[in-house]
Amino acid sequence: MRYIQCSMLSLLRITQINLLLAVAILLPMSLLAQNRDSLAVADYSTPANFEIGGVRVTGAQFSDANAITSISGLKVGDKIRIPGPIVPKAIKALLHLRLFTNVQIIQEKTIGDVIFLEIQVQERPRLSLYNYKGVGKGQHETLNEIVNQHITKGGIVTDNMKSNAARALEKNFIKKGWLDVNVDVKETPDTARLNSVKLLFDINLEEKVKIKDISFIGVTNVKEKKLLKKMDKTKEKKRFLAGSKFIGDEYDGDKKDVIKYFNTVGYRDARILSDSIWRDAKGDMHIQLKVNEGNRYYFRNIAWKGNSIYDNEALDQVLGIKKGDIYNQELLENRLRFSQDSRDVSTLYMDNGYLFFNVDPTEVSVIGDSIDLELRIFEGPQATIDKVIIKGNDRTHEHVIRRELRTLPGEKFSRSEIIRSQRQILALNYFNPEKLDIQTPVNAERGTVDIQYVVEERPADQLELSAGWGGARRVIGTLGVSFNNFSMRNVFNKESWRPLPTGDGQRLSIRAQTNGQFYQSYNVSFTEPWLGGHKPNSFTVGGFFNRFAYPLLGGGSQSLNITQGSVSLGTRLKWPDDNFVSSTALNIQSLKLNQWTQGLFRTDQGEIVSTGTFNNFSIRQNFTRSTINDPTFPKDGSNISLVIQATPPYSLFNPNKNYGELSANERFRFLEYHKWKFDFDWYTTITGKLVLKTSSRIGILGFYNKKIGTSPFERFQVGGDGLNNQQFGFQGVDIVSARGYEIADFENNADPSGSGQTPTPIFNKFTLELRYPLSLNPSSTIYVHTFMQGVNTWKSLRDYNPFDLKRSVGMGLRVFLPMFGILGFDYGLGFDKPGATKLFSKGVANFNIVLGFEPE
Repeated sequence: MRYIQCSMLSLLRITQINLLLAVAILLPMSLLAQNRDSLAVADYSTPANFEIGGVRVTGAQFSDANAITSISGLKVGDKIRIPGPIVPKAIKALLHLRLFTNVQIIQEKTIGDVIFLEIQVQERPRLSLYNYKGVGKGQHETLNEIVNQHITKGGIVTDNMKSNAARALEKNFIKKGWLDVNVDVKETPDTARLNSVKLLFDINLEEKVKIKDISFIGVTNVKEKKLLKKMDKTKEKKRFLAGSKFIGDEYDGDKKDVIKYFNTVGYRDARILSDSIWRDAKGDMHIQLKVNEGNRYYFRNIAWKGNSIYDNEALDQVLGIKKGDIYNQELLENRLRFSQDSRDVSTLYMDNGYLFFNVDPTEVSVIGDSIDLELRIFEGPQATIDKVIIKGNDRTHEHVIRRELRTLPGEKFSRSEIIRSQRQILALNYFNPEKLDIQTPVNAERGTVDIQYVVEERPADQLELSAGWGGARRVIGTLGVSFNNFSMRNVFNKESWRPLPTGDGQRLSIRAQTNGQFYQSYNVSFTEPWLGGHKPNSFTVGGFFNRFAYPLLGGGSQSLNITQGSVSLGTRLKWPDDNFVSSTALNIQSLKLNQWTQGLFRTDQGEIVSTGTFNNFSIRQNFTRSTINDPTFPKDGSNISLVIQATPPYSLFNPNKNYGELSANERFRFLEYHKWKFDFDWYTTITGKLVLKTSSRIGILGFYNKKIGTSPFERFQVGGDGLNNQQFGFQGVDIVSARGYEIADFENNADPSGSGQTPTPIFNKFTLELRYPLSLNPSSTIYVHTFMQGVNTWKSLRDYNPFDLKRSVGMGLRVFLPMFGILGFDYGLGFDKPGATKLFSKGVANFNIVLGFEPE
């Protein structure tokens, strides 16, 4: 038995040795056969359990190998069954990342029950760059923003991403009216970069789809023209250059506006039953809307309920709707809540502190075509202002803003005072009007409200640095600075110079202009808008010196020197309302002429004033009322100004003096005159950002004594752009621009000798201007405009005729840069130019430049 046992043990050992030898011989061949075989195609008839001895990642150039191993879930030391669910699960997890086009898990080798694995990945290509075909470069920036939402440079590229980017681009063009747009994405390998591709978005816009016609079915009581006007975004292609495009969202909005119009004329039940849209063989679009107008309704009995602060009569007066008026839901809502002119019941209550006020219009009965209303009011308690908070002013000191506010802690809440405070803040011109935000968090339990004014600073200072050629007068250089938010009290505080002391709302202006010996001009002014800091009393002091000197043909020289100093005091008035400002200035001016023939000063009798010293001591009174909302680009409001400037009536103190025997140089040693100027600007928003400016200017220079006549100084020089005139033209006169006309185009400007032009004592100017902003960015406000203008001059009130005007039309551009002021141009066609027989004949058009300021 022992023998057998020994033999059996020997046999077993021999068998094991033979098996090991067989394995040693066959294993390399087996590994060679299995090394490239995926586990996914393993022999499922002979499953086996293994321990993972190692995991290696190949093919990953942009992805982290450790991250791939971690996401696969295959860890060294884990037990797996092959075939089994773990390997397919790992492959699925990696493919789910969408980083790879192919994933394989390969058996590298096995040692006993230990298996070594290789994860082979094939990465998706990366985007190196993309471009566009079929559109101009000016659109690329906008298109980049769209494409970058779906695919970015350096990221992977998938068919889904390309499709989404293409659809987004198509949607963008469809919104602009290119309904037939097609975007094809072409992918090509980038040979300069490994595993990278380039994309080309081939955009085929075709032609814009035009709306051939829009028709209505079932409309009998309303004119179709009225309805078509209400479809502001969806218009028929009827006129040359008229816009016509179809955008789904805007079309839906226009349909709502059509129904709103029906509601405003009494048809409160009007409905659009259906609409049909189709395209004809030419591709043009046709729109047909089927409408049910319903019956027309009228207001009958209107009753108030719940009102205790104001009686029915007072509320009826604000509402302004009477029995028998056509039912108008829009008008009713405007008169109850937040109308643009503040004529509404809500404003009546909120201006008295009733912030929690609410009114609910309820139809109590409809009898025939008449509607009875019950206006149910919840007055609530009065709200008191708790805190007034100012945020965002990183340069302007808080007291400069706070002193302009009409909303004070402890006072009753007032909607009108908030609106007025908003306008006062914008009038400072230190903040971005588009970013001004007013928040009113309410504490209902305490019955209080906080008011938060959130502002965004914008540059307020201006720099003028220029050089221009003046022909015979050589190069003229200009250096000027205007600090519009200056702080005089911090001039000696080194920490406040960043780069200048700012924040107190003061204005300091310094300007110098010269071309050497022929022309020099220096002026300086300082304004404190709140003298003493407690009331809006402004104080301004300033002065200037101008000198002109030119050689005479026969030898010698001619010159004109003007020296002036002025001081003014302004205050805000409370009557007729607190939009009025009064300003009184005292001016002392000296004009010294020496054989001056450049731009002749003439009297009414044609006498030349060329030599002598002339003293101009005057008082200037200015009344201004301004309600504009934004000084840079006003959208509504008005600006009205009346200026009266007068000297003492010296001749009335010496009535016996024979002034007729004196020469002009002697007669005007001390100027005497009274001067009247009236300016009116009105801004109205027509639609959207389109603004209409209506303006009127009139100037009259009068005299006290007929024997002396009209002063040769302080007259009005009309014509040109008002820019060149100020540099080298007349001084001691007011410059008035006339778009489309030069100074010589006005007959009354010609002096009797025919050798030049003489300023006139009377002018009139009317302007209509349509403005549209291209950019309201505070760093560069840009707008274009078209204008119609009428202007003329007269030598006496006896000849004055406000309807005798020289007409012009044209267009222009304005760019407001905070550091440089206004830049722009006007191109005007003068209809009434002397000698012009055709509208576009030579000399009819004028091109005017605007630099630094808007001419009068």
